[in-house]
Amino acid sequence: MKVEDMKLDGNAIGGLLLELFGTDLTGSTGVCAACGAAGHVATLDVYVHAPGVVARCRSCEAVMLKIVRSESRIWLDLSGTQTLEITT
Repeated sequence: MKVEDMKLDGNAIGGLLLELFGTDLTGSTGVCAACGAAGHVATLDVYVHAPGVVARCRSCEAVMLKIVRSESRIWLDLSGTQTLEITT
């Protein structure tokens, strides 16, 4: 299977993000730390066929978000995201 065939959009992790943050983040705006592009979380390129979830900037393909889950812990890495504007 090609990597392109495994690509989803940010809506694919909407439920997981709702579980972690308690609100729907798919309409929230994230800014890529690498290129400065801004867009809704729903527009990120998401890959879930790995030990965790990886979300990449649609403009430059930099990793903006990583989530790894075990039975007792969740690791969340937003270091590739300059800002995340969460609307309530």
